Amino acid sequence: MRKPADYALDAFLAAAARAGDRDALRQLATRWYPLLTAHAWRLTGDRDVAEEAVQEAWLEILRGLGSLRDDHAFAAWAYRITTRRCARLIARRQSDRRLARAVEAEPRETGAEDTHDEGDGARVKRAMADLPPDQRAAVALFHLQGLSVAETAIALDVPAGTVKTRLMHARRKLRDSLEGGRNE
Repeated sequence: MRKPADYALDAFLAAAARAGDRDALRQLATRWYPLLTAHAWRLTGDRDVAEEAVQEAWLEILRGLGSLRDDHAFAAWAYRITTRRCARLIARRQSDRRLARAVEAEPRETGAEDTHDEGDGARVKRAMADLPPDQRAAVALFHLQGLSVAETAIALDVPAGTVKTRLMHARRKLRDSLEGGRNE
C-alpha cells in the first residue's frame, strides 16, 4: 500500500527528472517499472503484451513528463498512460484477442507450493486470478496499491462510478469464491 511518503518521493523525483536530473529519472523508472508491469499484466493477462505496453508507456511518460501539472499526481498519471497503452496494444492485436480470451478462460496453473498450501493467501490469489481483468485491475490498484477511487478512475481511464461498480462486483465474486472454497 502506498504511503504519503511514496507520493512525496514520486513528486520530488518527477520534478527533478523534468528539470533534467538523469539520476532522478532512473530512480523513478526503477520504482515504477515493476508496478506498471504488474498493472499491465492485470489488464492484458499476457506478460509479453504487458512488457511491451509498459515500454511504450515509458516512452510516453518521458515525452509527457514536462507537461505533468501536478507532480503528486504522477502515480495516477503513469497508471493511466499504461492503461491506455494496454488498450491500444489489445486493439492492434484483434486477431490475437480471441486467443487471449481463450487462454484467459483456461484455469491458471498454480505453482508447486500453491498445490500443497491451501492457506488463505493461496485461495485469495486464485480468486483474484479468476476475476475479469477490469475488476482485477481495480481491486489491485485500490486495495493493494492504496490508490483512492478517484486515482484508480484516472489510472484506468474510467469514471469513479465505474470503479466503484467494479470493486463492488469484484468483492462479491471474491466473497462467493472464498466462501465456496471453505465449504468444499
